[in-house]
Amino acid sequence: MVISVCLYCCVSLKQRNHTTMATLLIFLPLILLISLPVSISQTSSNNAGDCNGIFITYVYTSGFPIPPNVSTSNSNNQAYNFRSNLTILNNSPDELKSWRVFVGFQHRELLVSASHAVLADGTTLPGDVGNGTVFAGFPTTDLKSAIQTAGDVNQMQARIELVGTQYGVASPAVPLPSSISLANDGFLCSPSTSQGDRTQVCCLKDSNAKSNITIHEEIQPRQEGDLTIMFDVTSSSESNYWAQVTISNNDNTSRLDNWKLSWEWMRDEFIYSMRGAYPTVVDTGDCIFGKQGGYYKGMDFSKALNCKKKPTIIDLPLEKTNDTTLGMVPFCCRNGTILPPFMDASKSKSAFVMQVYKMSPDLNISAIHPPQNWKINGTYSPGYVCGPPVRVSSSLFPNPAGLSSDTAAVASWQVICNISSSTLKKPKCCVSFSAFFNDSVVPCNTCACGCSNANPSNVCSASEPALLLPPEALLVPFDNRTEMAKDFNKRRDLPNPLPCGDNCGVSINWHLFSDFRGGWTARITLFNWGDTNIVDWFAAVQLDKAIQGFEKGYSFNGTIMPDTNNTIFMQGFSGLNYLLAERRGDNPRKDPPVPGTQQSVISFTKKTTPGIDVGAGDGFPSKVYFNGEECSLPVILPSGSNRQVPLASSAFSLLLTMLVLMVLQLSLWLEI
Repeated sequence: MVISVCLYCCVSLKQRNHTTMATLLIFLPLILLISLPVSISQTSSNNAGDCNGIFITYVYTSGFPIPPNVSTSNSNNQAYNFRSNLTILNNSPDELKSWRVFVGFQHRELLVSASHAVLADGTTLPGDVGNGTVFAGFPTTDLKSAIQTAGDVNQMQARIELVGTQYGVASPAVPLPSSISLANDGFLCSPSTSQGDRTQVCCLKDSNAKSNITIHEEIQPRQEGDLTIMFDVTSSSESNYWAQVTISNNDNTSRLDNWKLSWEWMRDEFIYSMRGAYPTVVDTGDCIFGKQGGYYKGMDFSKALNCKKKPTIIDLPLEKTNDTTLGMVPFCCRNGTILPPFMDASKSKSAFVMQVYKMSPDLNISAIHPPQNWKINGTYSPGYVCGPPVRVSSSLFPNPAGLSSDTAAVASWQVICNISSSTLKKPKCCVSFSAFFNDSVVPCNTCACGCSNANPSNVCSASEPALLLPPEALLVPFDNRTEMAKDFNKRRDLPNPLPCGDNCGVSINWHLFSDFRGGWTARITLFNWGDTNIVDWFAAVQLDKAIQGFEKGYSFNGTIMPDTNNTIFMQGFSGLNYLLAERRGDNPRKDPPVPGTQQSVISFTKKTTPGIDVGAGDGFPSKVYFNGEECSLPVILPSGSNRQVPLASSAFSLLLTMLVLMVLQLSLWLEI
């Protein structure tokens, strides 16, 4: 545009005054030089002032090689110190609540420290962030806008100093992340750009994103997750507060047994008393010899419970439910068992209360900071990854006086935990397949639940596939099946050494019991090889093509799960909802141990599943869960699926099985 204007002027002046035109031509390069930067700055969006949203920068500041030193040929494994600054600036017109930023680390980084932030997945530092990580603000979680603060950058901006180790990037190269972006919902980020020692990005609000926060609400909406933890402050004073912690299981196929909950205090808090749960270690040494003892000089710390920065909390046994000192908290004291809500909503949560003492500079009634880096696990439970606590609307509790009104918490925070998709975890249960048309059983896979080298005298192959077994072999432990397996497979060349066992505490046999014109039946048998009874067990069986034909379970309570269209949820009837532990044989000198068992027949109709091929695979589950753990499935199916059982024969077999199950059930009741 500038060039066009100048040429127009030159042509006009040429017609009027040659001297004036010559003068203009002399200054034309200077005019272009002055105007060029202005044009560039108007089209650039890489500066903070040009971003009317959230402007994020990652700046590498320094680094140097650290021991051990490696050879030049192995330079990719040389470790280097790195120091960087991550800055989040709120240039939008609205406050940014609970900011979270993703940094795509890509050089096998190990983060050692991060000022004014924590890792959103709860990982403690030092921690591996080589595949990228999300940072969350702490203790300042929100960034105000320039409008709210009259342009005070200290309230608009968060600056995180990062220190860590990276591999393979030597000076003058710069170890920048592959990308950075805002992880909060409702924002769109342009592709991040990198130049020199800097990576930056501008993120704007998505006009299509719908928020359920009203204009009068300054807190975040409650989120959904596989498991949620509520941290509700129910009363507060200058030096301490009472908080209720509630763990809720929202996943219908998972449970927790003997749960353990941990977190990290960030501001020198300590637990003085608890009801409904207890720390694994009662230890006040860190208070007595720390700054807490210096401030609370008159406090009897022998009555306090725990002063650890990272305490671990466990549930109380059932008999403490009505204990006036330790119990009397709704949903407490269940030995750490949290069931799926579909199984029993009243047992799908656990709660406890605790008294927390604070330290300076938080000695005022409103200074409350929830702990960070929450973690939870259990004996029978999937792996969970928990995010940071987020301020939400205050929880409501029934009025303690019994009035028809609710009492609101002073403040509430929500922690969202989701089941980890890690495939490194070994199963704890396995499945075997069998069918009426084949005399053999396809057993659990070799080392289905892992193999141990603890007993070198017991030599076996962890890679050889499991040998086919006769049905009666399922009733004896693996160590007692050797001769049965050898005799059953005597017509084939046996591997040397023989395959290892499955090493699972629980095994499940799915037997295709009958297949006739109008329907089919299956029999499921549970085996407990452990030394403890399993109470309130449940199983879930996924049948991709047969679920619409499900009719009923006879000795189990079977129901199609409402949030799926392919899974049957099964549990024992009242009084039979336990799976006994393995016991000694009647004659221990010659009889092998006997597993605890539960068994039921399940019937299906073909009216709603035309074209189903039961024996070829449609009658076998694609996934099986026991107490929330996904079980290992065989890699092959029983062969000979072209056989069918006549209707009369099938009905007789079903009737015979029902009579046997009734006898077994009666014997169990007599034992009770």
